[in-house]
Amino acid sequence: MSMHKVFISYHHENDQSYKDDLVTLAEENQIFIDMSVDTGDISDDLPDESIREKIRDEYLRNSTVTIVLVGTETKRRKHVDWEIYSSMYDGAINKKSGIMVIMLPDTDTNHINAPHGQVEKDLYRNGEWTSVDSRAEYERIYPLMPDRLIDNLVKDKGKVSVVPWDEVDETVLKTLVEVAFNDRANCEYDLSQPMRRANS
Repeated sequence: MSMHKVFISYHHENDQSYKDDLVTLAEENQIFIDMSVDTGDISDDLPDESIREKIRDEYLRNSTVTIVLVGTETKRRKHVDWEIYSSMYDGAINKKSGIMVIMLPDTDTNHINAPHGQVEKDLYRNGEWTSVDSRAEYERIYPLMPDRLIDNLVKDKGKVSVVPWDEVDETVLKTLVEVAFNDRANCEYDLSQPMRRANS
């Protein structure tokens, strides 16, 4: 497995320590190169397309996988939504990325979504699997998940892996980054929802 360039999307104020721990794990085990940056302020007055281009072409350039760290406030953050949208957008310069989600401990979520087949399911101790096929059920088991990610879990063509923080070790992280990278070109992301214009 090769080293991939990964962008991490997260709520900086609340979840910086988890991002730092994840990068340390990746560096110690040569799993990925962290391409994350502090995006700073992006003007809310820009049109959606300009915001998308700025994030994709300036901040996400050269990355092929995006990891979204979901905590208690993540779904309310406009910059996280912009980063997810831009990661899913298949642009002329920068192509869409593979997406994986890590649910942080404060979300109290232990459900796993494994869309990449048996190689992914074999990573986890729990061998019992159930299918989720409705938006209401996804919203029930992932109440703090950003809406754009729920859109893509429902359609299942986006191949978005979801794993609780407590399950993430060297093997899990390496495998999930690899399968997200390998399947990214085949992902059919749902981008129908307008980009979030404000935090809530």
